[in-house]
Amino acid sequence: MQLFNGDGSKVVELDKLVAKLSGFDSTYPVTGQTYTRKVDIQVVGALSSLGSSVHKMCSDIRLLANMKEIEEPFESTQIGSSAMPYKRNPMRSERCCALARHMMTLYFNTVQTHSVQWFERTLDDSANRRLTLSEAFLSADAVLLTLLNITQGLVVYPKVIEKHIRQELPFMSAENLIMAMVKKGGDRQVCHEKIRVLSHQAAAEVKQHGRDNDLIDRIKGDSYFEPILDELDKLLDPSSFTGRAAEQVDEFLKEEVKPVLAMYDLDKIGKHASLKI
Repeated sequence: MQLFNGDGSKVVELDKLVAKLSGFDSTYPVTGQTYTRKVDIQVVGALSSLGSSVHKMCSDIRLLANMKEIEEPFESTQIGSSAMPYKRNPMRSERCCALARHMMTLYFNTVQTHSVQWFERTLDDSANRRLTLSEAFLSADAVLLTLLNITQGLVVYPKVIEKHIRQELPFMSAENLIMAMVKKGGDRQVCHEKIRVLSHQAAAEVKQHGRDNDLIDRIKGDSYFEPILDELDKLLDPSSFTGRAAEQVDEFLKEEVKPVLAMYDLDKIGKHASLKI
């Protein structure tokens, strides 16, 4: 204001000019010596949210890998365990989860830093920010590179998935069986009770004796279910349990994912990600 003899309009004009020369389209309307530390909250908050999504995704991969339904890419000389040579631990997903947890904790650092800015600010934010901001971006970069490597080489084992579905399908089909019996004139509560008893008997065989799930055989052996025996194959079709899942995936890719990807040059970021494990 002193430079322009109290002319506020010239101060605003200079502010816009400096911003333009620096490559910015706009400025923060009110600041002290620095921008509000809420900006750090917004930036690290986005990265923290990314961390939570990555952690959830990689936790699912680890659980499915334990069930042998999927598997991370595995190098020819990679050692899963020094004591157990057969092991193929999902090391990449484990690494992503470790870094993702760190990303999530950094968010709380930013809100605490903002909350203790006395009046305009104090200098106790500087050292903290140098660590928090850099670690947030470095962790995100490492996580995304690792995740890219995982997704580019993820192996799916359909036969194992099919086996697990066959094991659980009789239990999953209970609702379909009840609905079919009701359509044939059966009493819903009576049908529910019969399936409850039979399913518990079948579950006991699986859990206590390690036998296959024989619920369907038990249903076939009960004359009460005779009206729907000719429909069992249709009622036990696995595809009838997925609802709109396949359509929802296609819709999500088309309406949400692809418009975002179209904003970026994928040729620059779509290269193969290699890791040293």
